[in-house]
Amino acid sequence: MVFEQVATGGCRSYLIGCAETCVGALIDPHLSQLDHYRALAGRQGVRIAYVIDTHTHADHFSGAQRISRELGAPVVMHWTSPAPFVDLRLDDGDVLMVGKLRIQALHTPGHTADSMCLVLEDRVFTGDTLLIGGTGRTDLPTGDPVKLYESLFEKLLRLPPETLVYPAHDYKDRSNSTIGEEIASNPRLQAKDEASFVAMMNALNLSMPTHLTEALRTNMSGGKTVSQLLTDAGSRIAFISPAELGRRLAAGANDLLVLDVREAEAWRAGHIPGSQNLPRGQLELRVNKELPDPTRRIVVACEVGMVSTLAAATLRELGFPRAVGLDGGLKAWRELSLPLEESKPGEGPFAGADFDFTI
Repeated sequence: MVFEQVATGGCRSYLIGCAETCVGALIDPHLSQLDHYRALAGRQGVRIAYVIDTHTHADHFSGAQRISRELGAPVVMHWTSPAPFVDLRLDDGDVLMVGKLRIQALHTPGHTADSMCLVLEDRVFTGDTLLIGGTGRTDLPTGDPVKLYESLFEKLLRLPPETLVYPAHDYKDRSNSTIGEEIASNPRLQAKDEASFVAMMNALNLSMPTHLTEALRTNMSGGKTVSQLLTDAGSRIAFISPAELGRRLAAGANDLLVLDVREAEAWRAGHIPGSQNLPRGQLELRVNKELPDPTRRIVVACEVGMVSTLAAATLRELGFPRAVGLDGGLKAWRELSLPLEESKPGEGPFAGADFDFTI
């Protein structure tokens, strides 16, 4: 059997494969490791035929959808997964054939409603249901301590004690454990009755994952991460440096417009002299009225350059081919001690405007 464990910080993902038929599968792939997985598969001489996520991840961005598209391999999850991009949905007890390997799915809800563990010969891939010296948390969306108790004590821990345990996370550089070792020493498995286990899980008071909302949104819907959106937008526009913009404005350049896409209050507090304010949220609604000349060069500015990158890409899509982003935004402008001007409340290009948002 082909077997590779890949660590990405505390995340663990796995490449498994049938050496005889050269067919493989990825389990819980991490978005940042796509090139590494392909290199491992090439080195081992296997074709990745399935991309499997054991559950909807809340603490990192899954690479399942993207690598599935690149390799033409279906995404596999439990049938209750909310992700619309899942191609093959497994039920409790279903067996996935990977060459001559047989992977059995065990539905183990509790950490999430769609959690499943994968049993393969002498090992089990436990996702976040069972960790080395711990268990998955139950305080995130669709978590349920009662369900987790049932999944652990009535299903997963009934596997043979010598079964190797390979979780989706470990933060102490441990590779694996066994069912027997976890039963004997895992602190969370010492609460043998349901009531004490549930009380223990409800009292954990853990901090929330850093990217909880974005990771859940992306992994559940197949949408892009903010980083992906910025990368895509940045690849479609050009940028101008604050020093170059300052030089041109000082020279009296009248062939460009600085468009500040921050909210009006931030614009009034300090903006590039002569800049026009059009908040990003109003861009599509007011672009034709406020920017009548599509041939003019437009320098889009925001606080640090992220929102302006998205806005400049939007302007190019709307027919303003000379829109560029201010590299580093107003923050970089201030760091060069370039001039700023302020406006009083009620002043500005939209002061007293009667907005008509009819579309």
